[in-house]
Amino acid sequence: MTKERLVAFFDAVLAIIMTILVLELEKPSEVSLKGFLALKENFLAYVLSFFWLGTMWVNHHNEWMGIEKISVKTVWTTMLTLFFSSLFPYSTSIVSKNFYNTTAQLFYGVIIIAITITVIVTTNTLIEVNKMNKYILERLKKRNLLLKYDLIIKIVAFLISAFFYPPAIMIGLFITLIFVVLVIPKKYKIEPVNSYPVNYDETVRIARNEK
Repeated sequence: MTKERLVAFFDAVLAIIMTILVLELEKPSEVSLKGFLALKENFLAYVLSFFWLGTMWVNHHNEWMGIEKISVKTVWTTMLTLFFSSLFPYSTSIVSKNFYNTTAQLFYGVIIIAITITVIVTTNTLIEVNKMNKYILERLKKRNLLLKYDLIIKIVAFLISAFFYPPAIMIGLFITLIFVVLVIPKKYKIEPVNSYPVNYDETVRIARNEK
């Protein structure tokens, strides 16, 4: 399978998942400010879920834009990412209606952590098949390190949710959302081959098989 076909499939499935999210929003008992305010937890869960999936898509685009090789492992780990992502509308619906319920929040947290782990594993598969390209290899390793920090924050939030304050997983998600939006795309975007920095000329020749 080519990179382009896998990226197109990923984009299509994620777009459907993000669209389904809004269908899970509960309607107000009365169409008034009071009615909408009563659903504040629903809207909070929806907003966090939508933008978290959105930032995952943006980072996926930034990471894969300069990638030239993928493997069978990459395909299947991407499928796992989409599998857990497909549970997002379901878990968001549950947590929005049971915002202070520990089990609901932990279920939501498991989905988030599972997605993050599969993204890290997918990046590892890209590292395996792009070792000859020093520019890509360096950026992938740095991105993966940041994603591991991101995972630690989510695990800590998960534990706080389990033992102290159920909505802590939402707070952790918001923190990682800001982290992923502000840090990863800006510092570790992987450019296409023809946009590599000048000091990577040798790497460019290897990537283009011109050496």
